[in-house]
Amino acid sequence: MLEALIFVVFPFCMLFAAISDMLSMTIANRVSVLLVVVFALVAPLTGMEWATYGWHFAAGALILAVTFGLFAMGGMGGGDAKLLAATAVWMGLNVHLVEYLVVSTFIGGLLTLAIVLYRKSPLAVITGRNPFLRHFAEESAGVPYGIALGLGGLLTYPDSPLMVWALARLAS
Repeated sequence: MLEALIFVVFPFCMLFAAISDMLSMTIANRVSVLLVVVFALVAPLTGMEWATYGWHFAAGALILAVTFGLFAMGGMGGGDAKLLAATAVWMGLNVHLVEYLVVSTFIGGLLTLAIVLYRKSPLAVITGRNPFLRHFAEESAGVPYGIALGLGGLLTYPDSPLMVWALARLAS
């Protein structure tokens, strides 16, 4: 049962956040809340040491402090900030968090470049009335960074502490 939660909840939340941000430029609070609550309930049952458990929440708090500052300055959306913090809880304060941040930043850079190029192209004028593509075409709209955060989470999740634990349990 624990393995099923570990295999399903995090990937589902990452996909949901990416698709939601792509379609509506919003990431619902329930995604971040679900991630934190499930981690809080599942991690101790995996035998995670309490100190390690605490460091996972410290990672979330640290990332939330930084991203909240960026949000307050208009540098990122609130949903992105909360999703980053919730994902940090799952990754922990270790190399897995750094890997997630690097991969998500790289994907986010490519996504931003693609959107900027699209907005400058004649294609944006032609497709700008399409409900799905409209916010991609609007220069005043931001970048749906939840796409990059979700994809980064999916790509780095196999190396995360809970996933490594779940895979080891299945292998034994």
